[in-house]
Amino acid sequence: MEGWVEREVEGCEFPDQRLKARFVRVLGCLGEKIGATLPSACQDWAATKAAYRFFDNPRVDESILLAGHFAATKSRMAMAKGPILVLHDTTEFSFQRERPEAIGKTRTLPASRIGQKPITKCGLLMHSSLAVTTAGKPLGLTAIKFWTRKKFKGTNALKGGVAGGKHSVNTTRIPIEEKESVRWLENLEQSTRLASPDRLVHIGDRESDIYELFCLAKEQQTHFLVRTCVDRRAGTGATTIARKMEREPIQGTHVVEVLDAKGRPIEVELQLRFSPMTVHPPIGKHKKYPPLSLTVIHAWERGKPEGRKAICWKLLTDLPVESLDAAVEKLGWYAQRWKIETFHKVLKSGCRAEDARLRTAERLTNLIAVFCIIAWRVFWLTMVNRTNPKSSADKVFTETEIAIMNHISGDPEQPPLKNVAHYLIVVAKLGGYLARKSDGPPGNIVIWRGLSRLTDIHLGVEIGKRFVGN
Repeated sequence: MEGWVEREVEGCEFPDQRLKARFVRVLGCLGEKIGATLPSACQDWAATKAAYRFFDNPRVDESILLAGHFAATKSRMAMAKGPILVLHDTTEFSFQRERPEAIGKTRTLPASRIGQKPITKCGLLMHSSLAVTTAGKPLGLTAIKFWTRKKFKGTNALKGGVAGGKHSVNTTRIPIEEKESVRWLENLEQSTRLASPDRLVHIGDRESDIYELFCLAKEQQTHFLVRTCVDRRAGTGATTIARKMEREPIQGTHVVEVLDAKGRPIEVELQLRFSPMTVHPPIGKHKKYPPLSLTVIHAWERGKPEGRKAICWKLLTDLPVESLDAAVEKLGWYAQRWKIETFHKVLKSGCRAEDARLRTAERLTNLIAVFCIIAWRVFWLTMVNRTNPKSSADKVFTETEIAIMNHISGDPEQPPLKNVAHYLIVVAKLGGYLARKSDGPPGNIVIWRGLSRLTDIHLGVEIGKRFVGN
C-alpha cells in the first residue's frame, strides 16, 4: 500500500508538509478500506477528526490533491508506446441534505407519498479526463474539473426569458467561455500539457461535438475523435455533412461485439462510410473560427434489432482515414470511451462517493478527488490483468502481500515469484471470483472487494507477529 500511495503523492506541493503527511495517511486508509466511511477507514476518533479537518482546511483543494497523481500519469504516459487516448466525460454526484444550498441544488423530486414534502437534491458535477493506451490500460487521470450549479449556470439558465413562445437567446451565439461546455476545452488544454500533443487523441461522446474544441485541438497541435450530434455545413457551405455522406459509397463492413437485451455478448456487423471534407463553423461564429479539414466516419447497423437500438456511430476526427483498416482502427479507439464510464462506476459503486456525509461542496470536492486516485488504482489493477498479465508482481504488490497470497494459494514455502495475473486472480477470489473455465477475467467489483479483504488479512498477520514473533 505504501509504495503506490507514495508514487501518487510525491508530486504534490502543499503549503505545509504536515498536510502532505496527513494526505498520505488519509489516502492510505481509504485505499485500504475501499467503500468504507471515513470513521470506519480511520479506525479511531483522533484519526477521523484529523481527516475531517484535512478536508475542511482552506489551504487544501483538489488541484493540490491531484497534482501528484497528474505527475505520475505524465511519467506513465512517457513510458507508454504508441498513441494515447484521452477519454473525456462528465458525471454528477447527487446527495440529499437538510441544507442543500451548502452544496448546490440540482433538482427537486416530487413527494412519493401524500403529505410528504418534495425532496430537494443537491450535488457536484465532475468532468474527468482519463488517459489509456490503445489496448485499454488506464495510465491515470490527466485533468479533473469540479463545479456546482450555484456557481455556474447551465445552458438552459443562459437562455433567459421566453418571448413569443420561443427562447429569447440563441445559445449557439453565446461565447463558449460563458457556458459549462468550456470544461471540455479546459481539460483538453490541461491534458495536452502532460505529453507530446501529437501522441494524444482526445475522445468524447456527442456532448463533445463543440466547434471551439476542434479549433483548440488544431491550435494545440493535438488530435480528436468525437461522436457528432450536429449536422454541420460542409464542402463549400451549401450542403451538410449528412448529405455529402449519403453520396459516399459503402467502403466495407466491420463486426463488433455488443450485449443483447439479456446482457449476452453478440456480434453485430456494421457498414462503414468515411470521407475527408471541409467542415464549417456554426452561423454566427464564422468570423471568429475558420473552416477545418476533417474526416467523417459513419458506421451503422442495418435493420431493427429486437430489444435494443440499432448501432449508429457518426464520428468526426482530424486524423486521416485513407483505408478501411484505418476506419476500423478509429472505431476501436472510440469504443474505448466506455472505459471512463467504468471509471465513474468504480468511483460511485466501489468508493461509494455518493454516500459521503460531508456538508459542503468544498469538503466533498476534496474527498472525491482522493476517491478519484483510489478508483483509478482499482481500474488499473483490473486492466493490467488483461493487458499486461505477465508483468512482474513486485511492481504491484509488496513483499508481505505476495507472501500472504502465496500462503492463500497453497504455496507457503516461498515459491518463485509469479506474474501479476496469478496474484490478481488470488485477490479476485478473495472478492468472490470463482475462476471457472467459463468465467471471463475478473472485474472491478471483485478486485476492490478482494483488496479490502487482503488488507484485513495483512493486518491480522502484523498483529500475529507481535504475539508469536516471526
